[in-house]
Amino acid sequence: MSRNILADMLDYLPNYYSESALVDNLTSREAEELQILHTRMQDVLRQFFVGTATWGLSKWEELCGIPTDKDKPFEQRRSVILTKLRGAGTITLATIKEVVDSFENGVIQLEENFSKYEVIITFIGTRGLPPNLGDVEHALREVVPAHLQISFRFTYLVWEELDLAGLSWAELEGLNMTWEQLEVWKPIEREEYDA
Repeated sequence: MSRNILADMLDYLPNYYSESALVDNLTSREAEELQILHTRMQDVLRQFFVGTATWGLSKWEELCGIPTDKDKPFEQRRSVILTKLRGAGTITLATIKEVVDSFENGVIQLEENFSKYEVIITFIGTRGLPPNLGDVEHALREVVPAHLQISFRFTYLVWEELDLAGLSWAELEGLNMTWEQLEVWKPIEREEYDA
């Protein structure tokens, strides 16, 4: 919410103060201080919500019993907190999906293997290893019953997909990608490539 505090203050004063330099100076200084106060109040309010918290994340982590690691990006810290908050109650595939989806790059497919007491999680939102896989695994171990094994699968570029892109070797080399970049690359359709 953006508002002009100075204009609001001047609107409340009688018209004969509009020519006074003293009143103008005084209301300008007060408006600046009120704007600072308003900004700080909004910042404090943002700390009450995990999705917008910054310096307040350590309090959320303390509340959830999570060790604070200030070297981690805010998004990863928020993901761990949200996972902890969502992970209570009966564990179903929907709960597991909700826990993993709360993490960055957490778009997944779930599969149950009843005969092996296993839940297989395939990351489809991004290729390769997610940057916070350790946090995902730790969060799942806290909510998934101990008798269930958790297996992770990751997606990478497959030759058939590369063939469908229809690139020549020269075009592929022109992309100047390392092998690590190529194996997580998502090629576009040939029509989009020519456009």
